Amino acid sequence: RMADQLQDVIQRWVTVVEDGLRPEDHELFQNAGLAYINQGDTTQLLDFIQDEKNQVNGIVESMGCGLLASLVAEVLKRKKSSSTCKAVITHLAETCSPMELMLIFLGQVDDLHPDLIADTIVLMAPHLQTVLLRLGEEKAPWVGLALAALQKQVSRLPVPYTKEQEVEDAYGLCRCCSALARFMEPFVEEVKRRDNSEDGGTASDNQLKTELLKFCMGSLREPLLQAQLDQAIDIHKQSPLWHFATDILATLPAIQEPLPGLLFYKALKKREESGLLTDSTKAQESRACLAYLLFVQLITIESFPAVFSPVFVLQCNMEYIDLLLSRKEESFLLKGLELYTKSLERVEDNSLPVELLDLKSFYSVPQVKQGFKVLQLFIDKLGPEAKHKFFRCMIKTSCHAGVEGYIIKNIKNQIELSLKPGHENEWFMGIQVLPLLRLVLCFPRGPETDLLNSMDRVMESLNLLRYLHMRDMDWQQTSSIWPELFKIKEDYLKMLRVCLALSRAYYAGQVKNMREDKKIQAQVILTSQVLQCALVTFDLMESLVIRIEEISEEKVKTGTAV
Repeated sequence: RMADQLQDVIQRWVTVVEDGLRPEDHELFQNAGLAYINQGDTTQLLDFIQDEKNQVNGIVESMGCGLLASLVAEVLKRKKSSSTCKAVITHLAETCSPMELMLIFLGQVDDLHPDLIADTIVLMAPHLQTVLLRLGEEKAPWVGLALAALQKQVSRLPVPYTKEQEVEDAYGLCRCCSALARFMEPFVEEVKRRDNSEDGGTASDNQLKTELLKFCMGSLREPLLQAQLDQAIDIHKQSPLWHFATDILATLPAIQEPLPGLLFYKALKKREESGLLTDSTKAQESRACLAYLLFVQLITIESFPAVFSPVFVLQCNMEYIDLLLSRKEESFLLKGLELYTKSLERVEDNSLPVELLDLKSFYSVPQVKQGFKVLQLFIDKLGPEAKHKFFRCMIKTSCHAGVEGYIIKNIKNQIELSLKPGHENEWFMGIQVLPLLRLVLCFPRGPETDLLNSMDRVMESLNLLRYLHMRDMDWQQTSSIWPELFKIKEDYLKMLRVCLALSRAYYAGQVKNMREDKKIQAQVILTSQVLQCALVTFDLMESLVIRIEEISEEKVKTGTAV
């Protein structure tokens, strides 16, 4: 029987030791050990490798590594009854050659089947840690190899997108992150201990810092940048991904990498050039996630220096905001908008200087679909001159009538505010307002303007004109620009009438053709409704034009208009 044969093999091991180990004895050891593993009976194997006599004789130390692959496979196969296998692995990790163990362990976590990634990492991480700690001063490069191997496999796992998915943790990403956080702990503590020592650390310590930094920055990009982070995933459980993010941000200053340096002063530039973060886009994504965790989720914000002004923080964060909003993934877009919003909220109203608008990012954010939501918040933070420049640039460069209409509405609001006592400013009530109004009250495409697509801009422009005429006495009392405004108004209304006539004729003709064409009757009702809405819009525009002209005539009669 197999049990009797295995017992004979164990007795042979004892005899062999007395005469010295021969090459064939390695094969004997492997075959016997594998037989126990394959039978699912590792108790005798555990007894053998724990036998003090076998430790002294060096059998386990010299030949035990060959059993690791089969032991790991057995644990993964028999999850609920693998305690003895785990004990054998633990003993081998504490006994066998560290260098040989590292090669075997790294091989075990390379190119894993997706279904085995989480279980393998959770199993192997503690044993890798044990072996690395046995390497002493030689551990730093091996720590880097181990972290890179583990991180490579974790990056293959899908990231939970909802709280429910994080609770379920179907693919094991959360378990892996918790295992990685525990894996780092002794190495971070060693760096801290060495930094506090009199010699201040060695070259090996510096390399260990570098490897830990590389892992932290990689973890920020994958998986944390894709994760939807909430501190609590339900009333009974806190988020494992949140804890992992907290561990990463706590590790950085612990290894002498201050967060301001990473975010604001491009402290990673030399490391990028030397190969630490060879892909600059990846490095930027890591820092973007760092900024999000710090300023939106407020993780470790209590230790962030208060010396940096909100304006400076906003200025530095804009490159990260721009990067996040340039991506199509919803998780990136939402993080970019949240970072933009939180960075703006810390800034005092009407305080952003005009020089800040040299950053092109401020103009690109409103063009993003969801970016429109924070446009008003940004406008509120701009100083008067900065508002003027921003409005001017947006009117010139925007290709979205809705954005242009929103800007024109804000111009009207700023003019109205400037006419109130105590709020006067030259940018919206003096000669400076004329270039702005010339940009607003015009038709860049002349008679070819599509009034239906330009409706938002045209309607807000007419509302602005109506307001200016109603407040013409205020303008005459506070400035000498009314004659020029009157000319701008006349030119604008003249061109608008031409556009209205052409557009009405075109859309009325389309309605007529649709009704007469019998071949496309199925589309007639819906399309005619769209065309009829266009005609109603043109009527509304014309009614505003008529009202503006009526106000002008009334002012002329009363002698208040020039």
